[in-house]
Amino acid sequence: MAKCTFISWNVNGIRAVDKKEALRWIDDANVDFLGLQEIKAEAEQIPPSIFMRNYKFQSINSSSKKGQSGVALYTDTKGEGSCCEAVDILDEGRINEYHFGTIAYFNVYFPNGQRNEERLAYKMGFYERFLEHILGLRKQSKSIIICGDVNTAHHPIDLARPKANEKTSGFLPMERAWQDKLLEAGFIDTFRYMHGDEIDRYSWWSYRAGARGNNVGWRIDYFYVSNDLKENIVEADILDQIMGSDHCPVKLVLDI
Repeated sequence: MAKCTFISWNVNGIRAVDKKEALRWIDDANVDFLGLQEIKAEAEQIPPSIFMRNYKFQSINSSSKKGQSGVALYTDTKGEGSCCEAVDILDEGRINEYHFGTIAYFNVYFPNGQRNEERLAYKMGFYERFLEHILGLRKQSKSIIICGDVNTAHHPIDLARPKANEKTSGFLPMERAWQDKLLEAGFIDTFRYMHGDEIDRYSWWSYRAGARGNNVGWRIDYFYVSNDLKENIVEADILDQIMGSDHCPVKLVLDI
């Protein structure tokens, strides 16, 4: 087995990140799988200057709604990719599904439910379709790796102000219950697995009121793996020193 490094980052606009040269650190890092969310661009609009490393395989899934959502996957590992249309039924560019060996890897930008009740309902439906899809793959003996912006903080420890956000989408009981269901179905929150109840570790901060400087944040970006990969987890962390977006990258290292 060899160590394989996965990075997930909601860049909140890949062209904006490029202007800040905020992805150039990839050139000096040993990243085997790079999953980006909310790229807000078509494949031809992604600047070639985001980083110099030339990955052999890339999969860009852009939203049918211009300038919104979108995910991108970069890797040197040969596999088979898809956009997972059975889950992303509105064609919003939310999933890279990539199979290599016995592993199914997902780079996902889960919907935000804060706009209105209709979007919250869509988010919950997306959650359920996604869980059904990955459980079907588990029945086929696939190991699962999931990364991305889940748009929900799981426990009070996962956001700075839980009491003030009890009725806010992103920390609603039904959203958090889906994360409970995911773990009960045989998946691991890799950060908590490695770091226990470590506090004040967040991956998203509002641009308002100096939230990041004051670390008033939410942990809504995750790496989950199926239980059969538990012994393969080497490292899981939040790279909160990396700037360029309202999110920071999260990292997973596995022995594969």
